[in-house]
Amino acid sequence: MTSPFKNNTFLIERLIKGDEEAYVFLVNNFHKKLFVYALSLANDHAMAEDIVQNVFLRTWEFRKKLNVSYSIKSFLYKSVYNEFINQYKRNQSISILEQVYAEALQSVIDDSNDTLLEKKIAIVTKEIKHLPNKCKQAFLLSKKEGLTNIEIADYLDISIKSVEAHITKAYSILRKAASSKIKVILCLMFGRNDKTMA
Repeated sequence: MTSPFKNNTFLIERLIKGDEEAYVFLVNNFHKKLFVYALSLANDHAMAEDIVQNVFLRTWEFRKKLNVSYSIKSFLYKSVYNEFINQYKRNQSISILEQVYAEALQSVIDDSNDTLLEKKIAIVTKEIKHLPNKCKQAFLLSKKEGLTNIEIADYLDISIKSVEAHITKAYSILRKAASSKIKVILCLMFGRNDKTMA
């Protein structure tokens, strides 16, 4: 017999009302998948387990703020990613994301040819508009919206490998347009969402 909790809306409604059976279903159904994802980010079993535990605890603690129209799966994956970033920041004086962002902005400060940079930003913007449809969608969901490859695959209903291929293809096209400045330009255009800079 199929569990009624497999229905996204019903599951979230029951969680909001404090239904412990719904919470048990949530943990049983997603713990292993989230742990694998957290491990791929942290590369540390203890940290990955801690991340997943924190995500489930906070999901229960703030359950009344859950949105019934939003995918609980996407919410959990996004929460795992955010928890990983938060833990990394606590363990490091400066995160990788902040370091890359700072280096990119510093290179802009050091670049005296502002006009050339503006032209390249315009070129990249134009190139993005002309990317193949799926390629453009995957790229913008990653860079503009800050979604993970797993979330993009789920949203576009394609494989993670396809997402990676689309984003790689987009980078290849944009690199030809902006050469060595692509990191700086994407940083300026999308800010800290650009977490996979090339």
